[in-house]
Amino acid sequence: AQAEAQALQAKVAELTDQALRAQADAQNARRRADDEIAKIRKFAVESFAESLLPVIDSLEAGLKTDNATTEQLREGTEATLRQLLSALERHKVIEVAPAAGARFDPATQQAISVVPADQQPNTVVQVLQKGYTIADRVLRPALVTVTAPQ
Repeated sequence: AQAEAQALQAKVAELTDQALRAQADAQNARRRADDEIAKIRKFAVESFAESLLPVIDSLEAGLKTDNATTEQLREGTEATLRQLLSALERHKVIEVAPAAGARFDPATQQAISVVPADQQPNTVVQVLQKGYTIADRVLRPALVTVTAPQ
């Protein structure tokens, strides 16, 4: 009986040791995962900020230009806007601007008002403010007027 008790104690000690090792491994894995997530967040923001630097350069260059004509200012602003939209697109930020007559989508659009119009019910009449999605998640819904349901 004593040999059996010693064998059981040895088995308990072995299992306890295995459990402690498994617990330590799990804690180490969790710590590594947390570190990895922190690095991913840091570098994602860094990459996004880096893609905006040319936009800042363009805006600063435009502000340094003396005696620019209205047309030059407009062209520079349009080029800078294209740069900004391209940088956002590279980071999966996509504008939501449904065309008039498009079906109202409550997932990406917010109806501000309902108006009578000569088009299908529950369709967009006008976009009051563009919306944006980021990686298929709504960042900001598009603000729209829609036709009344029948």
